[in-house]
Amino acid sequence: MSHPISWLLQLYIIVIFVRVILSWFPISPDSALASVYRFVYGVTEPVLGPIRRVMPGVGVGGMGLDFSPIIVLLLLQIIVIPLVQRAGL
Repeated sequence: MSHPISWLLQLYIIVIFVRVILSWFPISPDSALASVYRFVYGVTEPVLGPIRRVMPGVGVGGMGLDFSPIIVLLLLQIIVIPLVQRAGL
């Protein structure tokens, strides 16, 4: 997977994982991580948002579970990455 499209897909997967990990911690608007979180949120929300609207999170024990990152990661693994590999990209 050395083609730029493949590289970008892998990078996007990493950014989704970073968003999931950042969502576990409270982030103050004044903290150094706030700008990182805003960037990660801005890059991932256009893809995660529509999925979240179709399949909202589930409340468990007073906490909300958002399945949209899992769905996007599965779609990337099942649909997009094999297409890229088949195209030789």
